[in-house]
Amino acid sequence: MANELSFRPKTGEIPTDPGVYRWLDAAGRVLYVGKAKNLRARLSNYFGPLESLHERTRRMVTSAADVQWTIVKTEYEALQLEFTWIKEFDPPFNVRFKDDKSYPYLAVSTGEAFPRAFITRNREMKGVKYFGPYTQSWAVRETLDTLLKVFPVRSCSKGVFNRAQSSGRACLLGDIGKCAAPCVGRVDSTQHKKIAADFVDFMGGADTKYVEVLRQRMYEASESQQYELAGSLRDDVEALETVLEKSTVVFSDQTDADLFGIADDELAAAVSQFIVRGGRIRGVRGWVVDKELERGLPELVEYVLQNVYAPIDGAEPQEVPREVLVPVIPNDSKELGLWLSELRGSKVDLRVAQRGDKAALAATALTNAKHALMLYKTRRSADFTARADALAGIQRALNLKDAPLRIECFDVSHLGGTGVVASMVVFEDGLPKKDHYRRFSIEETTDDTDSIYQVLSRRLKYLREPVEIGAEGQSKFAYRPSLLIVDGGLPQVNAAARAIKDSGVQGLHVVGLAKRLEEVWVPGDEFPIILPRATDELFLLQRIRDEAHRFAITYQRQKRSSSIASALGEIQGLGEKRVNALLKHFGSAKRLKMATADEVSSVAGIGPILAQQVVEALSS
Repeated sequence: MANELSFRPKTGEIPTDPGVYRWLDAAGRVLYVGKAKNLRARLSNYFGPLESLHERTRRMVTSAADVQWTIVKTEYEALQLEFTWIKEFDPPFNVRFKDDKSYPYLAVSTGEAFPRAFITRNREMKGVKYFGPYTQSWAVRETLDTLLKVFPVRSCSKGVFNRAQSSGRACLLGDIGKCAAPCVGRVDSTQHKKIAADFVDFMGGADTKYVEVLRQRMYEASESQQYELAGSLRDDVEALETVLEKSTVVFSDQTDADLFGIADDELAAAVSQFIVRGGRIRGVRGWVVDKELERGLPELVEYVLQNVYAPIDGAEPQEVPREVLVPVIPNDSKELGLWLSELRGSKVDLRVAQRGDKAALAATALTNAKHALMLYKTRRSADFTARADALAGIQRALNLKDAPLRIECFDVSHLGGTGVVASMVVFEDGLPKKDHYRRFSIEETTDDTDSIYQVLSRRLKYLREPVEIGAEGQSKFAYRPSLLIVDGGLPQVNAAARAIKDSGVQGLHVVGLAKRLEEVWVPGDEFPIILPRATDELFLLQRIRDEAHRFAITYQRQKRSSSIASALGEIQGLGEKRVNALLKHFGSAKRLKMATADEVSSVAGIGPILAQQVVEALSS
């Protein structure tokens, strides 16, 4: 590495103190910012042999022309400086967040003389308090309209407010009681700010307090025979309860917490944030992250918290709750906790939800993140321009004569070497062609490479032998693929190449896609092709490979369930309805095989003797 990186500093020159380092290219652009407890130990990892580095790390260090560092006193200072520099320089090799949509917020301009409540998608205005985000714009409009009945804060634009002041005539909202009309002096600035403060306090989590106060005032007015006031207060209570009903109650206590779910693969990650205030879900957000360098989940958590809570210049900072619940504790949890506590002004509990309602909600956040990641990859692959770019990129990377308009991908699945099956999925013009999918049962095999050889041989015979077009299920098999993909590395792709050679079919191209590093292997080549991260071609290849894996797993599960159903059907007294009841009760063949006789007999219609027969049949 020393011969290849002329700028490499001597090991003794690198300090052992905590600090922040920057990799720069020849033009002085910052490529990457990182922090370290020990700068010498951390930077030495980058200066190992090239072949020992991860491909994306290798690309970063070979793109650089210099590395610089800044020593700080503590790890906490390193954390703060890293955050600052990432915001300032936006380095291309650091984690980059992208909102998957622009969310509507309910906002109050607390910095104005006459605060205004309004709806916005811009979260970077100065002197504005934000609530949400909301997933639907109609929901936030309904919420604002209902709250104005109880907290008649100004909601008009500056132009409307100024015209009302000039004319001395309030607008319709003032006439119907949804605005206190400070524009015409019905309340002064101090009184109006009090209304706005109550509005903010209610939205900030002190919701039930206002309901109880208004209900008590209603009772007092009724007892003193002030029936008109009591009726007005009753309407206010109903309005607030309507707003609260739309906020899902998840905790019996007044929990203030942000829960994060993160789903990631080798190329990207999706983040789902649930905002809980006063025990209710007040907002949900989501991001997509393109991972340029390899990131573990603890490091991703750290960057997520930075992205959410780091102050934006001139804008109201994101509120830091009492609890921040994450999937895993980041490595610098102590420093992160201190940073969050300083932003909040009091202690923040940074932890993983272990049990109860919080763990259940964290699981829901993870489910949302997984769904968002799937949608991100699917939409990216489904976009026409992205598909065209992806196919052109694959053509260039593999030196193909034409873009691969028909791609077939094969995956082998088994359970501990038994029940071996394989799948073939077809993508035409970058989209799945599901009626061309095929499934294979493999009776005998020695290993994955033998399975690949068998499956490819069976598929290729339809290209070698004349096929009667129109024969059931045969014509689709006769279409010639532009590219064959197998799930695996060099051994699997060499087995596929051997099958092609033995079949006698000429002019077919085959590659392997290894899951661990998303490397593309070509038969006979000692080193793989590394496609650039976050490119359309790599996303398309990954989606095709993942679809083949899903299809193979589904078939294997179906076979296992059907084989167990067949075995159960041979037991005297166990008909089709009881077999279906057993499989439905246990949810899977695996769970049924692990069940005891007592557990089996708990199913309706299954007695102790029959249950024992079921257990013995499955164990044999």
